[in-house]
Amino acid sequence: MKVVVGSDHAGFRLKEHLKEILKKWGHDVEDVGPSSTESVDYPDFGAKVGERVVALQKNDSAVRGLAICGSGIGISIAANKVPGVRAALVSEPTAARLSRQHNDANVLCLGERLIGEALAESVLDAFLRTDFEGGRHERRVAKLNALDKK
Repeated sequence: MKVVVGSDHAGFRLKEHLKEILKKWGHDVEDVGPSSTESVDYPDFGAKVGERVVALQKNDSAVRGLAICGSGIGISIAANKVPGVRAALVSEPTAARLSRQHNDANVLCLGERLIGEALAESVLDAFLRTDFEGGRHERRVAKLNALDKK
């Protein structure tokens, strides 16, 4: 699976760690930045992750995104401003699974200051291994997608 990763300066270390884990798991990783812990603005990188995921999903529905900032809140808000993105800020594996099963989330958001590396790995694994259930959830996801057009 292709995974687009991005962060701000406060999420940089966790992004770098998870980038290596993703490669170890056999995923194709595209890093949209930043390349250091120098101060940057989370809206820029949340948008970059979202825009790239949406662009790639036109040809490959298996693309996912990973966006990280200090709390995960700001970068998730930014990513969700991109039409076609359904970003989920989660901090444990059950919520990660449900975000995929019920909401067809395509971007996982994490807060480096709020989650440890081992838990972040478990959350990411659950997010990537879980498929959208469809069925009764399709109607609701369609309504989320319709909000992008308002």
